Amino acid sequence: MRRLLIATDAWHPQVNGVVRSLQHMVAAGPGLGFDTVLLTHRDFRSLPLPGYPEIRLAHATRRKVAARWDGLAPTHVHVATEGTVGYATRRHCLARGRPFTTSYHTRFPEYLAARLPVPEAWSYAWLRRFHGPACGTMVSTPSLERELAGRGFSNLMRWTRGVDTELFRPAEPGEALPAELADLPRPLFLFVGRLAVEKNVEAFLRLDLPGSRVVVGDGPDRARLEALGLGARFLGTRTGPALARIYAGADVFVFPSLTDTFGIVLLEALACGTPVAAFPVTGPLDVIGGTRGGILDPDLRAAALAALAVPREAARAEALRHTWAESARQFFGNIASAHAPEEAPAPGAAPVLGLG
Repeated sequence: MRRLLIATDAWHPQVNGVVRSLQHMVAAGPGLGFDTVLLTHRDFRSLPLPGYPEIRLAHATRRKVAARWDGLAPTHVHVATEGTVGYATRRHCLARGRPFTTSYHTRFPEYLAARLPVPEAWSYAWLRRFHGPACGTMVSTPSLERELAGRGFSNLMRWTRGVDTELFRPAEPGEALPAELADLPRPLFLFVGRLAVEKNVEAFLRLDLPGSRVVVGDGPDRARLEALGLGARFLGTRTGPALARIYAGADVFVFPSLTDTFGIVLLEALACGTPVAAFPVTGPLDVIGGTRGGILDPDLRAAALAALAVPREAARAEALRHTWAESARQFFGNIASAHAPEEAPAPGAAPVLGLG
């Protein structure tokens, strides 16, 4: 069996889309001909990122990666993130002449510019240099692929995302609302995600909407957002069945982000039969655009109110089109074809190349 090393700075205890995506790939690997091993911040000494303590900065170097390499014995390498673990692994691969793939999950140029006076053009130049030597860079959506190609990125490969439609499902007839929602006036407008400035959560909180607004998640911006006193209920982090029941109990899922590359939370909401309201930008455009699962509008309030009329069965139907099995087939197919063009793809895998 082939052995894939995934080098990632995003891993437990972080709660985000990158971690969830990689978890599903690790689980699916054996069925597609791959054993997977991980190299994460937990394999090195690390410090909390200033201002963002749930993210750890690993003291990863090429020398430290080299010391672990023979024990890991990878036949294939995927660098999932551009942090210190990913960078050190990339350097080691280049030094040894080993092919590797990368993935583009996060709009770091926009995130950095929201916090520091760093021009986006500088950050994109660094990212092009980081991903340039890879034999394939995976992106989640057609619109992101077109955007990055326009910025000079090459060897782009499609890797979509999925949702567990058994965990995330509509409420059963007569099923009671979760206790956290039971006393709130309806309709219930919900946000789920990391509470950080780049998620644009304040735009959701300031919407003039009837009923109630609910926020699920945590992050460095939580204290500031709660201090605004805009009347939303903050529930903190929820996972698993508890999170699924909150999705299913909401009337509309509001996604205010302007910078996400995909947004797995969109699929989770849809799978629970909860229609989505979002801006018409990368991520929502690819998941919701052209479907009956939600409303996209530059006026987020108008989108949220219009989404109240979207049939819940239509939202669920859209989620059923996105499976983690298909996501894994794309991921491992890309790994196989990028590392060795003459190598047959993993069983059932279908590499997805080009701008499509």
